[in-house]
Amino acid sequence: MSTATGLMTWEEFLAIPDDGMEHDLIRGELRTRSMTRRDRHHSRTEARIAYLLEQWLESQSENRGLIVSGEAGFRLARNPDVGVGIDVAYVGADVANANEGSAYFEGPPILAVEILSPSDTQEEIDEKISLYLETGVPVIWVVNPRFKTVTVYRPDAKPEFYHEEKTIDAEPHLPGFRAVVKSFF
Repeated sequence: MSTATGLMTWEEFLAIPDDGMEHDLIRGELRTRSMTRRDRHHSRTEARIAYLLEQWLESQSENRGLIVSGEAGFRLARNPDVGVGIDVAYVGADVANANEGSAYFEGPPILAVEILSPSDTQEEIDEKISLYLETGVPVIWVVNPRFKTVTVYRPDAKPEFYHEEKTIDAEPHLPGFRAVVKSFF
């Protein structure tokens, strides 16, 4: 991953042409890397988690927002700007409705799901977790398809580790959502 010099604005970030690279804006710094190598396990896991979350969302009696996937774009903070893609996210109705018609969501999701890819480094994942916590994401799942595990991060709490036989939830942020971790894979 390379880092450009100087702070970049959100508008400059959005003006970057599609060059076949992945770009994130981290605290105003442009981060560029080769397109993430995803494998069939990553893709299947992303589809399963999005499906399970969508089922939960449809069971809710009121509009609670959106489930998005596929590196959904989020502007998490301003000055310095933070813009990232998230594998799967649950976006609350307030953020979803405020961003109607925009290519990116302005504000943090309620749930951010990062699915480990073969090309991810521990440093990149740790930085994303820190960014999510700093910018107000209440629940973060880091999913490892290879070992069929999930690590849950929340502000002011120790990480929680779930193996494939454990049941995971996201209370109180996703009321009533429960799934056995192995159903993610």
